Amino acid sequence: MSRSQCARCLRPDSHCLCPLIPSLDSRTRVLILQHPSEVNHALNTARLAALGLRNADLLVGERFDTLPDLQDSVLLFPGDEALPVASFAGSSRPLTLVVPDGTWRKARKLLYLNPQIARLPRVALPPDLVSRYRLRKAPMPGALSTLESIVTALSMLEGEGRFDALLRPFEALIDSQIQAMGADIYRRNYPA
Repeated sequence: MSRSQCARCLRPDSHCLCPLIPSLDSRTRVLILQHPSEVNHALNTARLAALGLRNADLLVGERFDTLPDLQDSVLLFPGDEALPVASFAGSSRPLTLVVPDGTWRKARKLLYLNPQIARLPRVALPPDLVSRYRLRKAPMPGALSTLESIVTALSMLEGEGRFDALLRPFEALIDSQIQAMGADIYRRNYPA
């Protein structure tokens, strides 16, 4: 027997995050390309970002043959050629921030299968950021969840603190996961 779930946030009805999800405007358009394996992930932060931003779209797939206009788009993904995302702050034309969502391996696969996306100019976040994602052992310093990456990028592009409300459902989601596993198990698996 399966639990009923919220049709919007896809969380169990008893843990619906919708009351915490804001509805924020942004000048920057956000296009999230989600690997199919992430759709049913318990901590689907890309979905939270798409729900909380009015100017965001979430597309699911591995190959994206038809995409919205990618003019004035940048790819949020590290690389040797990546410019600091903050260097685009104050741009005269609104940007589209293209964000792959998946494990690092799956995000690289999305780029490999979609050369039109891989060819976009890359932007990256500062390498020293610390994730609030207390339920994940980051594979490298500066590794953030998709939601945290989007909030950080938008804050750098449009103003610090404007998008912090997007982190409320993220924090509640993490807190409920920790509560469900119990404090002892959490401390044993995720030492400070």
